[in-house]
Amino acid sequence: MKVAVASGKGGTGKTTIATNLALLLSEGEASVGIVDCDVEEPNDHIFLKPEIEKSGPVTVAIPEVIEEKCTGCGICRDVCEFGAIAVVKEKVLIFPELCHSCGACSLFCPEAALRETPREIGIVEEGSAGKLRVTHGLLNIGELMSPAVISGVKEAAGRTDILIIDSPPGTSCPVIEAVKDADFILLVTEPTPFGLNDLQLAVGMVRELDIPCAVAINRSGIGNDEVRNYCNREGIEIVLEIPDDRRIAEVYSRGEIIVHALPEYRDAFTDGWTRITELFDQAHRGEGRKG
Repeated sequence: MKVAVASGKGGTGKTTIATNLALLLSEGEASVGIVDCDVEEPNDHIFLKPEIEKSGPVTVAIPEVIEEKCTGCGICRDVCEFGAIAVVKEKVLIFPELCHSCGACSLFCPEAALRETPREIGIVEEGSAGKLRVTHGLLNIGELMSPAVISGVKEAAGRTDILIIDSPPGTSCPVIEAVKDADFILLVTEPTPFGLNDLQLAVGMVRELDIPCAVAINRSGIGNDEVRNYCNREGIEIVLEIPDDRRIAEVYSRGEIIVHALPEYRDAFTDGWTRITELFDQAHRGEGRKG
C-alpha cells in the first residue's frame, strides 16, 4: 500500500506527519519504507537519521548535435516547447538546463543529426533507520527537472508492504509525479484561511487523479472552523488532528520524532492509520470514495 502525504503549500507539517507515521508503522511486522520526494529540499533524514548504504546518480537524456549531419534547418528548434534549442547561422545550440528530455528534436530531425546523451541532474540515496527503509533524492543546484529525480527516488525504494511518500508541497508537476501512483493521499493542512485555500487546490488535484484521500489537520485549535466545515461539505474525512502544542514545536526544533519524545501522541497516529486503511478498503471495494 502506497500512501502519499501531500499539502497544498509548504510549512503545514507534512514531513512531521510522514516521518512519525512511517517510523511508528515500522515497529510492526510489516515492511515499511519512506521516500522523501521533496528533492529540492529533502529533510526527512534530519528526523529519521538513517544510515546511508547506497548512493547513485540520476541522469536524463539530452540531445547532442552530430555536426557532420546537421544542415541547420531549424526543425529541432521549432518543435522544442521549452526553448532549449537555438539556431544561429545554421549552427544548432543546445541549452541543457532548459531541456526536458522529451525527445521531440531527435524524433523530427530529418537528417538524424541528434543523438541523446546522459546528463546527471541529481542523486538518490538509500539507507535505513532501524527497520524503516529510507530513500531520498537531491536535485543538483540550478536544475529544473525535479520530476526525473522524484521518479528515480520512487524506483530506488523497491517493494515494501507499506510505502509512505513524502511529497513536495503544492500542486505542480513535481507533486503529480510523486503522488500519481499512490493508493491513498493524506492531505495535511492547518485551520487558517491560507490553509483552506491551498487545501482546496490540493483536493482538486487529487480528484483529477481519482485517488481516495483524507485530511490531517496540524496545529489544530488555531484559526477557525472553516477547514472542518469545508471537509464536511465535501465529504472528506479528517483522520488525524495534531494540536497546537508548544512541546511539539520544541521536539521538531530538535529534530526529534514526536511519537518517541511525546508518546501520548502515538494513539493519534495509530488511529489515523487505522482509519486510512479502512477508507482505502472501502474505496477498493467500490463502497464509496472519500474525497
